[in-house]
Amino acid sequence: MTKTLNVASDIRAFQSGGHVDLHTRHVATIGTAEKEIPNHAFKQILKRAMDLGISDLAMQHDHYLYGTDKR
Repeated sequence: MTKTLNVASDIRAFQSGGHVDLHTRHVATIGTAEKEIPNHAFKQILKRAMDLGISDLAMQHDHYLYGTDKR
């Protein structure tokens, strides 16, 4: 299924395969890509990822990295 939307571009909102004039209205067509876009950096991170058994690591990362008080 393909869907077409009128969009106002913002560099933080989407990435394109080429130059996008940020002061112009655009039409975006959204559909399924022919093949998966490789993301080698993410695959490398997944290879090294491990479960540390800490359920609040994302919320309390300063505590675990620097020894600050938990919030």
